[in-house]
This record gives sequence, structure tokens and C-alpha cells, in this order.
Amino acid sequence: MNWYGCAQPGADLGNIDLRGAVLEYTDFSAARFAGAQLEDADFGRSRLAAADFTRATLSNARFVAATLDAANFSGARLDGARLERAQAAGANFTGADLSAANAYQAQLGKAVFDGARLDGARLEQAVLDDARFDGASLRSARLQRASAERTRFTGADLAGARLDGARLDGADFSGADLTGASLVGARIDGARFDGARLGDCIWTDRRRCRPGSVGQCD
Repeated sequence: MNWYGCAQPGADLGNIDLRGAVLEYTDFSAARFAGAQLEDADFGRSRLAAADFTRATLSNARFVAATLDAANFSGARLDGARLERAQAAGANFTGADLSAANAYQAQLGKAVFDGARLDGARLEQAVLDDARFDGASLRSARLQRASAERTRFTGADLAGARLDGARLDGADFSGADLTGASLVGARIDGARFDGARLGDCIWTDRRRCRPGSVGQCD
């Protein structure tokens, strides 16, 4: 299927099978893809603001430089998806699977990732300000030089995650698991770590927190 440059804003494509489809430079603003099969589809540089991808299967799909502001991906499968430089402010990824997804330099301010799975995801230099990752799994995720100011990671699993050089001012890591994570050179002014597990975490000043550290790097 090749819909390159197609314009169907508001289209109802729920449960459609578009696996491997070429959908670059399309306009599907506010379109409905709920439950659709979209593995390996290419939405590069497409306009998808407010589109509904609820429970869609998007494994290895491409959204490079796409516009996804306020799109709904709740419960969707995005494992291995590519979202480099995507604009997705305010998007909803609640309960989505973004394992090993690549969101390098993506704009994800105020996006919601509550309960999402981002194990091994790449978020280097992404903008995550005011986003929410409550209860999310980000094991071994890469957030080097990301901006996550005032972002909520309460109860999140960040074991082995890399946050080196990240801007984390005002972020909330209350109850999070940062075991073995790295925060070398990160900015943490006003950040909260109440009840956070910090055993073997590499702190901002390169100190290794002792095993069993909770709430502060001892």
C-alpha cells in the first residue's frame, strides 16, 4: 500500500490492515486508527495531530519527524518504533509498549507515559519537560542529555537507565527504582528522590551510591 502524500484528515481507519504501508508526508490529522495493524508502516513527516492509535499494533513503525501532538497511543504496541525528531507534545502513551523504541530528539513535553514500557528505549536529547512516567518501566533506557524538567517518574523502574547530562530540575523520582542508573553531570536542582532506590547508582558527581541507598546517595 502506497499512500505517499495522501490527505485524509479525520478518516476512520479503525482496525484496518496497513502493515508495511508507505504513508510518508500524509495528512491524517484527527484520523482514527484504533486497533489497526500498522507494523512496519512508514509515517515519516506525516501530520497526525490528535490521531487515535488506541490499541494499534505499530511494531517497528516509522514516525520520523512526524507531527503527533495530542495523539492517543494508549495501549498501543510501539516496540522498535522510530520517533526520532517527532513532535508529540501532549501525546498519550498510557500503557503503551515502546520497548527498544527510538525517540532521539523527539519533542514530548507534557506527554503521558503512565504504566508504559520503555525498556531499552532511546530518548537521548529528547524534550520531556512536564511529562509523566508514573509506574512506567524504563529499564536500561537511554536519556542522556534529555530535558526532563518537572517530569514525574514516581514509582517508575529506571534500573540501569542512563541519564548522564540530563536536565532534571524539579523532576519527581519518588518511589522510583534507580538501581545501577547513571546520572553523571545531570542537573537535579529541586528534584525529589523520596523513597527512591539508589543502590549502585552513579551520582551526578560520579560517586557510586552504596548498595541499599534509599532517598539519597550515601
